Amino acid sequence: MRIGLVGYGHGGRFFHAPLIASLPGATFVGVVTRSPERRLLLATEHPGVKAFDSIGQIVEAGIDALVISTTLEGRPALVLEAIEHGVAVVSDKPFASDAAEAFEMIAAAERQGVLLSVYQNRRWDSDFLTLRKLIDSGALGTITRFESRVERYSPKSVGNASGGGFLRDLGSHLVDQALQLFGPVDRVFAQLHYTAEHPDVDHGFFVSLTHTNGVISHLWGSALQNSQAPRFRVNGSQGCYTVEGLDGQEDALMAGLTPKTEGEHWGAEEHRRWGWFEQGPERERVPSEKGRWNQFYQQLQTAVHGEGPLPVNARDALATTRVLDAARLSSKRQQVVEMAAIEVYTAKIE
Repeated sequence: MRIGLVGYGHGGRFFHAPLIASLPGATFVGVVTRSPERRLLLATEHPGVKAFDSIGQIVEAGIDALVISTTLEGRPALVLEAIEHGVAVVSDKPFASDAAEAFEMIAAAERQGVLLSVYQNRRWDSDFLTLRKLIDSGALGTITRFESRVERYSPKSVGNASGGGFLRDLGSHLVDQALQLFGPVDRVFAQLHYTAEHPDVDHGFFVSLTHTNGVISHLWGSALQNSQAPRFRVNGSQGCYTVEGLDGQEDALMAGLTPKTEGEHWGAEEHRRWGWFEQGPERERVPSEKGRWNQFYQQLQTAVHGEGPLPVNARDALATTRVLDAARLSSKRQQVVEMAAIEVYTAKIE
């Protein structure tokens, strides 16, 4: 498979290029970027990978799939342009600014018969894979409450989140994970947090989801949290699973490590970062599954060859976007929002 990339900012440089370059049986064809500085970085970090001026140019060079990793502003237009060229497309997250924009891209891909996926890489986080294994095995019993957080202290990032705030940026991961584990949502309640310097860009959020199956998901995100709470705390009838800190793949990529350089050790978590299973006085470590962000591209490769499903269906991203729309509306109205009302509205769009 021949893969191209649009954008060589933070996301393209650290979250996509190293994984594309590490994919067996694939060729990293090039990057669309006009920035002289980013072209120099590309030449240094990926010798032989060409820089292109436009999507049209890289398509002419011959690609099977194109990854769009730019900020949300303007990205949907690039996705639509790539779809018109007839190549498989991967959009970075957040997928869209609202459900109408998400549906426009999906409809265009379906009309053209083009594969469209969304880079929800945190489906392959070590802690999420471990939690999913515990739930699927029945080790936690019947789940009643799911708590999920991505909290950091990063003042420089306040005001710079893609999608107009951290709800859509980080929240797209947390909502996607909750929907993957517990299915559709009936009701949403949310609170967004702002600073005086950036009154229109939320730096933190709390979202409560009531799933159709009765599970309650509480989701937090913050760029100004000095004391981070557990990444996951999941309560079930047979016990509770907690884990601290974020999956280590992001730090590894930032340090220049890749699945190619690390081989079978990629995504392995040091035992002191493993989570805990607790029930009453019982407390024991739970060995963590290996993180596998590279599996996104492996599954994309299989899908492009017509041998399996996409790693992330764009319709899943539409469902996530609808929940995020409801969360923003809930915060604005300061009340619980019924998802049925959101779905009626978006049904008119479709």
